[in-house]
Amino acid sequence: MPTHDEALAERFAAAFRAHPAGVAIITADDGGGPAGLTATSVISVSARPALLAFSLSARSSAAPRIAGADTVVVHLLGAGQVELAKRFATSGIDRFAPPCRWHRLPTGEPVLSTVGTWLRGRITDRLTAGNSSLVLVRVLEIARGGRPGSPLIYRDRTWYSLDEKAVVA
Repeated sequence: MPTHDEALAERFAAAFRAHPAGVAIITADDGGGPAGLTATSVISVSARPALLAFSLSARSSAAPRIAGADTVVVHLLGAGQVELAKRFATSGIDRFAPPCRWHRLPTGEPVLSTVGTWLRGRITDRLTAGNSSLVLVRVLEIARGGRPGSPLIYRDRTWYSLDEKAVVA
């Protein structure tokens, strides 16, 4: 029989699985080579100054490398990038190996060449929260390539596209 905290944790996880979230990939290099992971926890914090935050689970194989970096690139994925999202959510593989297309920015960070919208920033704060860290990032550079398409959404272990047909009001 699960303890109260275990039961609460299970209900908490189930509640948030049902809550849709945009999908992003976080990349960084702490000096040991590129690292990256898929995240559904990226949030806008402030426009002036431009700040964002994301949750970094201690269970992620890329977490130590991203936590050790000074800067990160947050890639906002479109609906056509499900395979890329799955790749960066898979443990035990070289996420940057072909067919993944990437390059380094002049500042050294790895950036995914096929993702049109990305934000490069400096990590300004890390807050330990349970078995995760909340990472605060001051945005330094933004790239928005091409016309924005439908974003990739994740809900209850399923990938979705959000487009004009989804408008209810």
